[in-house]
Amino acid sequence: MVSTLKKPEFEELRPGVKTPAKETILTPRFYTTDFDEMAKMDISVNEDELLAILEEFRVDYNRHHFVRDEEFNQSWDKMDGETRRLFVEFLERSCTAEFSGFLLYKELGRRLKDKSPLLAECFNLMSRDEARHAGFLNKAMSDFNVCLDLGFLTKSRKYTFFKPKFIFYATYLSEKIGYWRYITIYRHLEQHPEDRIYPIFRFFENWCQDENRHGDFFDAIMKAQPGILNDWKARLWCRFFLLSVFATMYLNDCQRSAFYASLGLDAREYDKYVIEKTNETAGRVFPVILDVQNQEFYSRLETCVSNNERLRAIDNSDSPKILKFLQKLPVYLSNGSQFLGLYLMQPIRVEQLAGTVR
Repeated sequence: MVSTLKKPEFEELRPGVKTPAKETILTPRFYTTDFDEMAKMDISVNEDELLAILEEFRVDYNRHHFVRDEEFNQSWDKMDGETRRLFVEFLERSCTAEFSGFLLYKELGRRLKDKSPLLAECFNLMSRDEARHAGFLNKAMSDFNVCLDLGFLTKSRKYTFFKPKFIFYATYLSEKIGYWRYITIYRHLEQHPEDRIYPIFRFFENWCQDENRHGDFFDAIMKAQPGILNDWKARLWCRFFLLSVFATMYLNDCQRSAFYASLGLDAREYDKYVIEKTNETAGRVFPVILDVQNQEFYSRLETCVSNNERLRAIDNSDSPKILKFLQKLPVYLSNGSQFLGLYLMQPIRVEQLAGTVR
């Protein structure tokens, strides 16, 4: 007797629960930090701004925003198979990133409760926002008959340790680039509603304001700790984190250009715009930004895109493991050379920019 059971579209942990994407250098990471060092921070120099941000968090502008409406109540089987696969991948990556933020902020809120009540409440309220985002994305995945087991993710993912200042650099950029990604997609689809393949994109305008407020919080934290921004080491680290965030996004999105094409966007032009705006925004707090107008910047990134295509082709070949490693080695070296060249490009000192608001 021939089975009529339909083969799952995605690899599953159990029926309806998607196996998490394999962890790579380009996948969203989970973070932990030195909570005692965080608790000892003196934030008094910028406490007024932090209190003002806390009041915004308390207002909870998006309390009633993440409510699914009738447009969600339909079958999505009509979506083209490849678009469907790439869209579920987009939802998974976004959900994982938001859930990572939730876990970090929740733990910070718990650990700082008795030592720094102002920061603890800010982190708790940001974790509230991230939990909503992750839950909304995971519910969207269920429209495609899969979801993530977030409890399993909590226990199974590796956690990267960053000192507090590195957490601030990374989360600030993550929140700000998230704002520019969401608002750019929203504005494009507002002008081209025929390209809106799923209703979640209608929520991006308010959604990205959560990201923006979170970024403003980390901006205020860094300004309360002048040593994080005002020496030569800070300039080197800011360059590193800017490059890491921009390169990760560019390589990921170029690999998934078909998804952005389904929204009527060119992945490269979209990324260039988001990088330019995030770089500009970072100049309000970072002492240096990257020279993303330099043609060398994208030329080197494109070499890395081509290299990654070669790596995927090697992975998909039938060659023995040792041969695959030997084939990959020069590609890895090429990528390393390109990233070193990108890092050594002359940055832009923010104080030298006429009219820059610090």
